Amino acid sequence: MKKPAGINNHVHHVHLFASDIDRSVAFYRDFFGGRVVLDMDLAGARNVFMRIGTGRIHFYDQAPENPGRGSIHHFGIQTDNIEAVVEKLQLSGMVFPKGITDLVVWKYIMVSAPDDILIELFQVDKERIPAEYRDYFE
Repeated sequence: MKKPAGINNHVHHVHLFASDIDRSVAFYRDFFGGRVVLDMDLAGARNVFMRIGTGRIHFYDQAPENPGRGSIHHFGIQTDNIEAVVEKLQLSGMVFPKGITDLVVWKYIMVSAPDDILIELFQVDKERIPAEYRDYFE
């Protein structure tokens, strides 16, 4: 599908409620290299904006009204070394009921984050992805 001229839409961030905002920030910082770019009160609550690579997560310092994933199944974090990230998570005590699924062009594992947020940690073999889709994973 061709993009309309002059329009550039993209997903900018996922905004999550956090029952313990410092724990959530530490989780994404320590395991995925997240970097806090803003930490201030907005709209009556502490908000922390974080970058992970080219993506962004925003946190409200408020416990979720409906704990768990609700209508969001998961969000994806792409890595270029899934085994190293999984090892780091395991060394912290995280247990994975199922190992890394390897679909040849795509490896993934599901990770439980604070507040029962589900993350798909994935790695793509860009050489095996059809050329027309490679830029999606840049």
